[in-house]
Amino acid sequence: MPLNPQSLGAALNENLTLHSTLCRREAGDFLKAIQSGDEVVVACTQEKRLFTELAEQTQGTTSPIRFVNIRETGGWSKDARQASPKIAALLAAAHLPAPEPVATVTYKSEGRLLIIGELGAAERAAELLGDDLDITLFTQGAGDTLGFGGALQERRYPVLGGQIQSLNGWLGAFELKWLRNNPIDLDLCMRCNACLVACPEDAIGLDYQIDLSLCKSHRSCVAVCKVAGAIDFSREPETLSENFDLVLDLRATPAFSQHALPQGYWRWNGHDLKPLMILRSLVGEFEKPKFFVYKQKICAHSRNEKTGCTACIDVCSASAISSDRSRQQIKVNPNLCVGCGTCTTVCPTGALTFAYPRASEQGVKLKTILGTYARSGGKHAALLFHSQEGGTRLLDDLGRAAQLEGGASGGTQGVPARVIPVSLWHTSSLGLEVWLTAIAYGASQVWVLMTDEEAPQYHEALRSQMAVAQAILTGLGYQGEHFRLLHAKDARDLAALDQALQAAPAQGVARTASFAVQPEKRATLALALDHLIDHAPVKAEVIALPAVGSPLGALTINKDTCTLCLSCVNACPASALQDNEEAPQLKFIEKNCVQCGLCVTTCPENALALVPRLNLAPQRKEAVVINEMKPYACVRCGKPFGTLKAIEAMLGKLSGHSMFQGAALERLKMCSDCRVIDIYSAPNEIKITDF
Repeated sequence: MPLNPQSLGAALNENLTLHSTLCRREAGDFLKAIQSGDEVVVACTQEKRLFTELAEQTQGTTSPIRFVNIRETGGWSKDARQASPKIAALLAAAHLPAPEPVATVTYKSEGRLLIIGELGAAERAAELLGDDLDITLFTQGAGDTLGFGGALQERRYPVLGGQIQSLNGWLGAFELKWLRNNPIDLDLCMRCNACLVACPEDAIGLDYQIDLSLCKSHRSCVAVCKVAGAIDFSREPETLSENFDLVLDLRATPAFSQHALPQGYWRWNGHDLKPLMILRSLVGEFEKPKFFVYKQKICAHSRNEKTGCTACIDVCSASAISSDRSRQQIKVNPNLCVGCGTCTTVCPTGALTFAYPRASEQGVKLKTILGTYARSGGKHAALLFHSQEGGTRLLDDLGRAAQLEGGASGGTQGVPARVIPVSLWHTSSLGLEVWLTAIAYGASQVWVLMTDEEAPQYHEALRSQMAVAQAILTGLGYQGEHFRLLHAKDARDLAALDQALQAAPAQGVARTASFAVQPEKRATLALALDHLIDHAPVKAEVIALPAVGSPLGALTINKDTCTLCLSCVNACPASALQDNEEAPQLKFIEKNCVQCGLCVTTCPENALALVPRLNLAPQRKEAVVINEMKPYACVRCGKPFGTLKAIEAMLGKLSGHSMFQGAALERLKMCSDCRVIDIYSAPNEIKITDF
């Protein structure tokens, strides 16, 4: 790959020196650079570990060091000669400051490990872990499914037994609850095996627990266990609980079924040693970013004991989000949260926002990448979002395959020059508003590369978001496929991935946007839509959007059934529905509607329905009257106090009730003041003082 330091330096507004053996013969230049105090960007990741060690061993080093891969993503491709704009964009992004620190979540582990499984296998796993951890075993039978036979004759670890009722928690805070209901007390048992020999039904196994379904109450075991006194059939079952820092689960059916398991919980198949190695290192105090910020005020989950949006609860793969109905909001457990950010992507209001990195920081990165690419002469940029681990490995493999197979001669082509890889903490942490912003910034397409790292529901969530985004651009007249979800499991899928990356460019904006990504999701979405609408090739009026995943839309109202009770106004979390203090009116601001459905579920008359769409008329930003009625005048003073339809409906429903006859029914036609006056002025009114 030919690199031109002059053109790259011009794009980055700095003087660049080309190095070809920086990690070997030219290592002195690296050491000199890191002692200057200036920021150092190394445009290769192959020897990242070596450079980091050199920096640590060099005294007086103050320079921040960043690494960016331009070899596999740009140099090893059939388009290598045209890759200079992309390389400049990647280098410019590497110069950006690191994300600002955020609040952290702390875990403390003292190494108390619980191993659940067949006792022989559990003891074998404990032996492999050594003496670094404080190990307790929970027996699930003697077992020989892993080839370890029953329990060891020598008892080396505390053993619990019984029926597990629950296991909850996370690293440093797991709580096990179980029912101890076996006649043999494992703390007292000496593993002398006398009970096994004495039992005529073979009801006792090498886990030293009695299978009560086989036991015929001969009690021969009790007789031979007099010295130890470990067997007592009269002992009442007892519910116990104990806390652990770590859990190793050997069962076929694990304690946790969600895709993202709690930190500190591992499954083991008896062969892969990686979980055991990780467990040995999980002793001490650990921190991770608190990945989310929650604003309850604009949350569309619940109002007035009615449930609306459940998108974040449904999509969370860590079971970290639940409904807190007592407080009319959601509850996010930061200890269980793994930082995928999918909840913030599907949240229609922005009540949940991704904190690390912040949306504004991601916006600066995208604007820097696309702006540098365009200034360097690049055209039809396609952003390829991928994960930092699995996605990076796939792209590295793709670049290597292109170099080895000779892409120019018809083999693997590698990453095209117009495709700019952007690594994310998690591929589903960005959604609709950022994708549309990228198009407004000048991107031709936005692609997301997913692997088996992501939960299945993440794929569906991004597909629905992409369907909405594509419907908007297609409705505005932008030609081509702007959004695509790519899926590759491993290197065997590289051929399909290579073919997908060769897709034709889609139509972009004629003029790039200059706005900044805002901390508020809806504000960013509004700015992106305004820019895309202003420069749209086609001036449409209304664009129909998919029903699933749309954060934009309108309402239809059945005026025949609506009584204008205005309960929907109180339920709306986005101030899309408003009343009028001067007259019985219901107003609607379409721009504010998030399609959460709270108004629909709240309406007692079932008069409302959601309409997912994008209204391009200027009125979408204005309060438009969608229903109004004649006021009902008090029959005593003439003051309006309700709507004609609502009062008539109430009179119709209560006219047959025994408590609302004669004067009582007439009072329903009065305002609240006149109703009180009428009660106290009626000569024949029965009062409590009369008794």
